[in-house]
Amino acid sequence: MIHELTSPAQVRAACGDDDLLMWAAQGLRPGARAWSLGDAVVTAAPDLARRARLAVSGGTASAVPLVRHALAELGPAYRPLGETRTIAEVAAKVEGMEVAGEFSWMSLLREPAVPVPADELEVGWLPGEASPEVAALLTDFAPESYAVPGAAGVTRWAGLRAEGKLAAVAADAWSAPDVGLLAGVATAGPFRGRGLGERVCRWVSRELVHAYGRAALMVDDDNGPALGVYTRIGYTRRGIAAAGITP
Repeated sequence: MIHELTSPAQVRAACGDDDLLMWAAQGLRPGARAWSLGDAVVTAAPDLARRARLAVSGGTASAVPLVRHALAELGPAYRPLGETRTIAEVAAKVEGMEVAGEFSWMSLLREPAVPVPADELEVGWLPGEASPEVAALLTDFAPESYAVPGAAGVTRWAGLRAEGKLAAVAADAWSAPDVGLLAGVATAGPFRGRGLGERVCRWVSRELVHAYGRAALMVDDDNGPALGVYTRIGYTRRGIAAAGITP
């Protein structure tokens, strides 16, 4: 029997406190939903990292009818997201669903060390008036970033200045009450190769773990330099996939 989960505590118990599922639940804010069936759990929220997302876990026998139920309740715009094998098996059995892409989810459970820099360059949260600078940096050096200043769910930006210019940035974006999400990571071209992006990511990751209890991020599997940075900070990686309903 399918059960709707109506509190974060129920979601946590059902999914074993899985950070991907807890992130997609968004603390069951208005518009967010969650259900369980057997060993399967789905959590969903609109406007989450530029998509209506439906996180999925559990065995195929339970996950398939649960995903069908959730999509019937929420509509076909929701994009299932979960471990690669799970999404592939669900997509093979749900009518009209196709795997759209594979990437990595990375999790951080402890505050990382933030060494005292040898130079005078310091990382900090940027004031709102720095938004045009952040937007310009992203336009020039990370145009595919989902997180941009002013986007719904993008809460705050951190950055580091060098030679009087904004050199590297990262955002606290689409965080859940108990999972902070690192997004919008970018370094201006002239400052690459100096470890400034890693410094910003390390600082923001510490802030996220302190504020939310843990941090997470999504990264493309072919982005070797970024994977190296996040691994050095202390993030652990698992493969995930997204799917969508074809018209």
